[in-house]
Amino acid sequence: MMRARYEIHAGGRAVSVRDAPSAMQALRDHLRSLGCSDREIIRLGTATVAWRGAVYRAAPPAPAPEPAAGLP
Repeated sequence: MMRARYEIHAGGRAVSVRDAPSAMQALRDHLRSLGCSDREIIRLGTATVAWRGAVYRAAPPAPAPEPAAGLP
């Protein structure tokens, strides 16, 4: 099974980076690490869940910015 890297976002900020076979699995792994059980997770979409009023989203990480020209 192929794994990919996902950033987990809560609100507008990234709170974790997870390697998982899917965005949903990355979200589940992150929430389990916070003590959440599977039955507490409310699925809102293919890469979005809610837990205790907070909305979490998984997305591939943004690419690293290119260094400025002329700088090592």
